[in-house]
Amino acid sequence: MVESVLQNLTYFVPETALVVTFCAVLLADVIFKGRPRIPWTIGLLGLIVAGVTAFQQTGLNRPVFDLMIVVDPFAVFFKVIVAATAILIYLMSLWSDEVKASARRMGEYAALLVSATLGMFLMAGATNLLMIVLALELTGLSSYVLSGYTKEASDSSEASLKYILFGAVSTGIMLYGISLLYGLTGATDLIGIRLALEGQAMTHTPMLLISSIMILAGFGYKISAVPFHFWTPDVYEGAPITVTAFLSVASKAAGFALMIRFLVSTATPSLGVDVMAVVQTFEWPKLIAIMSVLTMTLGNIVAIWQNNLKRLLAYSSIAHAGTMLMAVTVFSQNGVAAVLIYFVVYLFMNLGAFYLVMLVAGATGSEDIDSYKGLGHRAPLVGVSLVIFLISLTGLPPTAGFIGKLYVFSALLDAQWIWLAIVGALNSVISLYYYVRVIRNMYLRDPDSAPAPVVLTGAQTVLLMVFLVPTLVLGVYFAPLVDWAHASVALFGIR
Repeated sequence: MVESVLQNLTYFVPETALVVTFCAVLLADVIFKGRPRIPWTIGLLGLIVAGVTAFQQTGLNRPVFDLMIVVDPFAVFFKVIVAATAILIYLMSLWSDEVKASARRMGEYAALLVSATLGMFLMAGATNLLMIVLALELTGLSSYVLSGYTKEASDSSEASLKYILFGAVSTGIMLYGISLLYGLTGATDLIGIRLALEGQAMTHTPMLLISSIMILAGFGYKISAVPFHFWTPDVYEGAPITVTAFLSVASKAAGFALMIRFLVSTATPSLGVDVMAVVQTFEWPKLIAIMSVLTMTLGNIVAIWQNNLKRLLAYSSIAHAGTMLMAVTVFSQNGVAAVLIYFVVYLFMNLGAFYLVMLVAGATGSEDIDSYKGLGHRAPLVGVSLVIFLISLTGLPPTAGFIGKLYVFSALLDAQWIWLAIVGALNSVISLYYYVRVIRNMYLRDPDSAPAPVVLTGAQTVLLMVFLVPTLVLGVYFAPLVDWAHASVALFGIR
């Protein structure tokens, strides 16, 4: 048994690195109480080690700890995305006034980021219902505290409370659905559930339908899909900008990874692309398509009325979740690969937009769109960069956002989901309106009073280039990314 555990641990190196880092950060925070940079540095180094070791697992396909989790290219892809996001958030936090205002608690902040990253790593590879619940809870509990990190601000405490309440309800619903599924199949691992569904021919069981809907509701909450999105705007607005950016990319990526793996692993071969079609009279792809349309439309339409840029990006994040759900609706190899491609480009363009919002808010003391009046003239680099990120979020060429949406729409057209592609295109047009509002203020409106200068240091400019260059380069040279995404879903066995 000891030998088996040690052998499994050789495939559990990224997660082990994060566990060790978490403990080391907590100890360093206690020992070096007056020197928060030490636990901060330990946390950053630990995330880098976890990201590098995760990437080194590319090409592996092995179950670990008796099918509790699996190390495969799909999990590795999302682990790299989560690790990259966490590292970039760490670097962004160096210039966050909200984080620095509570410098004495920076060790706690670093530890919570590491623990949330660990939970997301486990979500990416979870293949057992118990591990799914544990990974979701670890991620959720860390995120709840992070969202209320600036507890001196009333909106931050409110955001954390709302997040906890909505999280508790959604987790309870999902747990009830999981308990029903276990009662029906007698299995906790996803493959065992699939075999039980095949062997017992339970495709007509109403209880299985109820269980599936409850589990889908839990996934919908995690990815901010309508009608499970209510927590997102308030939490994103009240949390520190760095935490908002982290949740909008890493948490959403882990949620999509878990949902896709659950749907693929529990699908019976006889059902073809109608994954999770546990009753012949109910078409699950259409349900996911409806969720996609509602999520895109609500996110884009409500964003039009937002004047707080962080809240606007929150609704934009909801809309982008709907765009990625379109590709999940197809549930072909091209569709799943399109989700992976989209997440990589979304990582750079969305974090880049949040990064500039954070810097401008730090200089002007406001996140309101009116504070961006004349910004393009008084801070040309900031203005041009923000324009590029917003154009990419819209999905216009020659930015990476265009490539992400191109592959999503291509998968839809290949699968003959014409009406869904049209709705997605119309939503992209709607999103252009509220993004252009920001661009108009930066270049076509004069400030109401003497504006505060927005000056970037050398280090801040370097980090900006980390976001900006991939957003532009991936818009014209994206073949390696596409190949990596397709290789990451090839072993799933879907058409």
